[in-house]
Amino acid sequence: MTMENREYPRATESMVFGSTLVYVAGMFLLVSFASPYWVESYEGTFSNFKHMGLWEYCFDQFRFPYHQFDKLFSGCHYVYSFEFHIIREWLLPAWLLAVQTFVTLALILSFGAQILAALTIIRYPLKFVLKYEWLLCGIVFVSTAVCALFLFLTVIVFWSQSSRRDWLMYPNFNHVSWSYYFCAASFLLHSIAALILYKDARKSWDTREEKRHLVMEMYPPQDHHNGFI
Repeated sequence: MTMENREYPRATESMVFGSTLVYVAGMFLLVSFASPYWVESYEGTFSNFKHMGLWEYCFDQFRFPYHQFDKLFSGCHYVYSFEFHIIREWLLPAWLLAVQTFVTLALILSFGAQILAALTIIRYPLKFVLKYEWLLCGIVFVSTAVCALFLFLTVIVFWSQSSRRDWLMYPNFNHVSWSYYFCAASFLLHSIAALILYKDARKSWDTREEKRHLVMEMYPPQDHHNGFI
């Protein structure tokens, strides 16, 4: 039997299922990260503030009362654009900067875990995956768990701070919107995936010696001879 035809252990069902959950959760997180509907004004209030996301604010003839010049803000703009430079400190309080950081780190961890999980599932490269599957599974689990922790902090901090009166004026006119709930759904899915991947990581750790011996059988050390044959 050649090495190419030799049977080798496939990825476990828990790894496949957990990775699928991480993928779905990552899509929820990506939509939440990019969409500008974390907070939205009620339609019947006719508020000058329309909606906002982590990276964008939308106004309609909004006048900032503490600005010395009579400037109206209209349309949707990137929060770090020149249009908002005179009110950026008000738009981005410290807690919102922390939320931006949490979500960005969570997105990096989630997609990093997805890449490693995909390589583990397809067994590429085969020798490395079989030899170090316990390590790869551990990294995928830790990345997913830390991602869930960052998203938990995001959900709690944003929910508790988004109604502050020193941020968006007239907070009673506003409500958290679907982008925030996508983030909350992503947190739940990442948390469930982390539990599943933890069990898979424990199993990979317990069977690491068996797979190491299998690798030695599939890839026996080559004899090297000095001189000429």
